[in-house]
Amino acid sequence: MTRRFDGDRLVVATHNRGKLEEIAKLLEPFAVTVLSAADFGLPEPAETETTFAGNARIKAHAAAKATGLVALADDSGLEIDALGGAPGVYTADWAETPEGRDFVMAMTRVWAELETISAPEPRRARFRCTLVLAWPDGHDEVFEGAIEGRVTWPMRGDQGHGYDPIFQPEGYEQTFAEMDRWQKNEMSHRGRAFQKMVAAAFA
Repeated sequence: MTRRFDGDRLVVATHNRGKLEEIAKLLEPFAVTVLSAADFGLPEPAETETTFAGNARIKAHAAAKATGLVALADDSGLEIDALGGAPGVYTADWAETPEGRDFVMAMTRVWAELETISAPEPRRARFRCTLVLAWPDGHDEVFEGAIEGRVTWPMRGDQGHGYDPIFQPEGYEQTFAEMDRWQKNEMSHRGRAFQKMVAAAFA
């Protein structure tokens, strides 16, 4: 049976203000004060696992242990069928440069690799998200969500973040980056994982 969240404060294991805002918005109905790892001055732990669940567990348990509060972490990425599921858990790594993350570079790499192998259209892909809710005593709960779609080119839209400008979800003409931020959150991979978490641990 899923352990229910019964506190009034939750730590989100992220230093990304945009992600924190999205999560706080989703949890607004439950009167939970949402704090970030950055609020506590916590370092970002090394993500050394090869699965989304493994990396989310590292972040969630580190934050729970450091703060004594229940912590939530997510790990997510883009899987492209023609690239054997890449970039997958290395989605953020593809954007790494000495100056920081450059997602335009990463998206350009994605398209170049698809062109190099002459991948047929539609170039099927999905965004996948794993959420881990961890307690200070070491217990955790895992929730997963995914959304199918395709990689498109050129990049379109200036909303969202990451690879959103080249991902067109199934059944839509817009890319994620052309959608209203909150509309996207309701139907995205993260939104779907959140719906499962809320139903099991908060509702």
